[in-house]
Amino acid sequence: MQHLEEQIAHLTRTVEDLNAVVTRQQTEIDHLTRRVEMLMRREAERAQEGSGGVVLGDERPPHY
Repeated sequence: MQHLEEQIAHLTRTVEDLNAVVTRQQTEIDHLTRRVEMLMRREAERAQEGSGGVVLGDERPPHY
């Protein structure tokens, strides 16, 4: 019986530790999601203004 109680205590501790990790990860995911949304809005605004500023492939920069 004592062995089972020890095993339950160990499993309970493991579940609590995993819950803490998952909670921390979810907080970080939420934070990163907000940052990506902000960057997407900022990039959309920049694209609407026509000042993308990124040179892709064979495009010549505007000063040529």
